[in-house]
Amino acid sequence: MVSAVHHRTAVVDGLDVFYREAGDPQAPVVVLLHGFPTSSHMFRNLIPALADRYRVIAPDHIGFGQSAMPGLDRFPYTFDALTDVTAGLLAQLGVDRFALYVQDYGAPIGWRLALRNPDRVTAIVTQNGNAYEEGFVKPFWDGVFAYTDAPGPETEAAMRGALTLESTRWQYLNGVADPSLVSPDNWVHDQALLDRPGNDEIQLKLFRDYPTNVDLYPQVHRYFADSQVPLLAVWGANDEIFGPDGARAFARDLPDAEIHLLDSGHFALESHLAAITEHIRDFLARALA
Repeated sequence: MVSAVHHRTAVVDGLDVFYREAGDPQAPVVVLLHGFPTSSHMFRNLIPALADRYRVIAPDHIGFGQSAMPGLDRFPYTFDALTDVTAGLLAQLGVDRFALYVQDYGAPIGWRLALRNPDRVTAIVTQNGNAYEEGFVKPFWDGVFAYTDAPGPETEAAMRGALTLESTRWQYLNGVADPSLVSPDNWVHDQALLDRPGNDEIQLKLFRDYPTNVDLYPQVHRYFADSQVPLLAVWGANDEIFGPDGARAFARDLPDAEIHLLDSGHFALESHLAAITEHIRDFLARALA
């Protein structure tokens, strides 16, 4: 039986936070945190595939998806601030302990949640959600760090290129062996939200804040080493944003990490939903037992 997925909105610190939820409210919780430039829409197929066993919650970050998009004068658009909202939503929903699924931007938000309250995180699934410098693939990150090191018209031009339909489509199709498995609805949906007036400045602000995530890596590594939190990496091995070395690196601090490299790209769920779901269900059944 396929679980119904509810589409809800909560008010956190005066901001509308949209989230998808499914499963028994008394079941163990799995929180799904999306990346750039998408939303909880990326989990539309995974949620019902897990909800027979788990309470699954997938929010849209502020400035993304169906959540509020206040201007820069009303919200700071830092990864710390996005984490504050996520933590506020979980508190409002009465969620004290949870497993995490992190992808792209969802990873630094998830790492911050774990650093704030290590005992609350029961397990981690990372799907191209980076935590090590080995994961950064050139030349993609050269342009990002050139902009964060010296914001200006020349370096900003490359980052504005990352906000185009061509770039969004590339993120979905690059590294995918069979592109026909990836629905074009994905990049059309994401681009429509990226193109909202004012969203470009929001995304540029988050790009500029990205080095704070790298600065946090030593603390994240200590958290892994100290907690030995159960971790599953299901990784699109052909991703030219976060490469497979980023997946392998988890084993340095978590020797028991389970690492699976898939013949896919950045949004591996689109081409490998069945394989990822099988890995997650097997992993969580053991990790949360």
